[in-house]
Amino acid sequence: MNRISILALAIIMAACAQDRTEPQPVEDAELLIPIPEGEGDDVAPLASPDEIEFAIQSPVLDAMRVFAPPHAPFTVIDNIHHVGGASVSAYLITTDEGHFLIDGILPQSPPMILENIAALGYEVADVRYLLNSHAHIDHAGGLAALQQASDAAMVASEKDAPILEAGAIDFGPTPTMPFPPVRVDQIIQDGDQLTLGDTTLTAVVMPGHSPGCTSWLMDVTDEDGNPHRAFFNCSTSLGGQRIAPESYPGMVDDYRASFERVRSIDADVFLAFHSSMFGMLDRHERLLAGEELAFVEAGALQRFNDASEAQFNAALSRQQEEQGG
Repeated sequence: MNRISILALAIIMAACAQDRTEPQPVEDAELLIPIPEGEGDDVAPLASPDEIEFAIQSPVLDAMRVFAPPHAPFTVIDNIHHVGGASVSAYLITTDEGHFLIDGILPQSPPMILENIAALGYEVADVRYLLNSHAHIDHAGGLAALQQASDAAMVASEKDAPILEAGAIDFGPTPTMPFPPVRVDQIIQDGDQLTLGDTTLTAVVMPGHSPGCTSWLMDVTDEDGNPHRAFFNCSTSLGGQRIAPESYPGMVDDYRASFERVRSIDADVFLAFHSSMFGMLDRHERLLAGEELAFVEAGALQRFNDASEAQFNAALSRQQEEQGG
């Protein structure tokens, strides 16, 4: 069986699994896109152009449709541009020496993202770094297509990189939903920095939602020359995952450490990767109405972190009671 038919079979099986109460885990995710014969074990199982196109043209899975609606692109503040959809975000950060692009949303989303980038007057060929918040299908599904379109270096955390290169995750709510695997060119560690022009992004690795969930921190300036700090919050939501028992060893401690980490971060531009988490639609309407600093709010990040931690603690107690019962 060739590579494209294997991926097609995997996606068809994923669609058939949507009506199951409990998704069945992928036993060996790397078999979805096998490594060509004669190549070493260190070769990433990458998606071919045909596989990427097949994924783009495939119907959006029922469980993912809520993440598919498009949205017009817009500038958030300074050189940060929202090029994602109405429900799930992707960000283009532009500089005179090339651009950063964070997240690829679903496997079907790259045409929308590319159209949004072009609508703002930028070229995808100028993207130098392709980043990922976390290795779930609704944020990583389109990365392989965007890497193919841009030839950008894919940068990922050490613990999320194997998931991206397999194109599948074996726990949580989406183990039956493979996505085109993407070649990871550079491993990022907590505190590492990437610089293009006068823009520097600092990685804040916050495991929990995924083993290598990665947030990003950068400085920006508003139109009046006032400094601000933007924080792209990976996610501290559960997202349908079990924490009792843990979906991966150490998951509860990872979440607790990430909540504590966010408490130490001073940022007044709070951005996330699901629009509902940071009120994107409302803030965009305010931006259109002339409120230039619609996305600037000093307390927004910490309020979200406190609420997310409370939800986590409540879910942990509930799941522990269910497990004990």
